[in-house]
Amino acid sequence: MSTRRLATEHVSADESPGLLLWQVTNRWQAAQRAALKPLGLTHVQFVLLASLTWLESDGPVTQRRLADHAVTDPMMTSQVLRALEQRSLIRRADHPDDKRAVAVTVTTAGAELANRANVAVEACDRAFFSRLGPAVGGFAAALRTLRDAGADG
Repeated sequence: MSTRRLATEHVSADESPGLLLWQVTNRWQAAQRAALKPLGLTHVQFVLLASLTWLESDGPVTQRRLADHAVTDPMMTSQVLRALEQRSLIRRADHPDDKRAVAVTVTTAGAELANRANVAVEACDRAFFSRLGPAVGGFAAALRTLRDAGADG
């Protein structure tokens, strides 16, 4: 084989699940960015704000728990939370049960924005994934399998 050819097991790039996932993810993220732009949120800001709004019903949420739930880098999570805090969408304070941790809470304005944004994101998802028809449930199950396997290392 020529060194100028890609060393691959695939006859076609359309057989590579990794490349396909990359391409689909980029298209989906572009659709999400467009849906969230009128609300002034980036996708990661939305994910963290919506996740916090969801998790808060179980009590105080630490930055670590939020990052774990969203599967985001803890340092990046802290930076995004700082931006959300500057917009008065969240608050950070000492955790009531763990003096070493920071509790993150969503403000009323943050919860209202999270809910408006969630409507836009779910509509975007419905439109984007509608091409799968009844297979969307199986697709979501396959994604959960990959996500959960990634948690093992």
